[in-house]
Amino acid sequence: MAMAQAIPLFTARTTTGNGTTREAPGPGATVQAVVSGTGAVSATVIIQVSNDGTNWLPLGTLTLSGTTSATQGLALNAHWVYIRGNISAISGTGAAVTVTMGTRDRD
Repeated sequence: MAMAQAIPLFTARTTTGNGTTREAPGPGATVQAVVSGTGAVSATVIIQVSNDGTNWLPLGTLTLSGTTSATQGLALNAHWVYIRGNISAISGTGAAVTVTMGTRDRD
């Protein structure tokens, strides 16, 4: 039976910058970003991948904007060694961003 996992790249982060580097699980994994706060909130999260942990490439940009919260996601379609999230912009009263990677072990 396959085992699902939710792996945080960062939780309730309120500042711009890179999150924790994690091993990328490969094709079939997903990434979801959520911004939450009070009133109008927005954030831009760049999901980055690397094979050497030093030189990073943008896999996709998640642009979040809403009232109280907003979410977006993407899927990995290739094998990469490392993955991380990078908040390039965040605004709104109490705005905080959480990025979670979802994966399922193969049978």
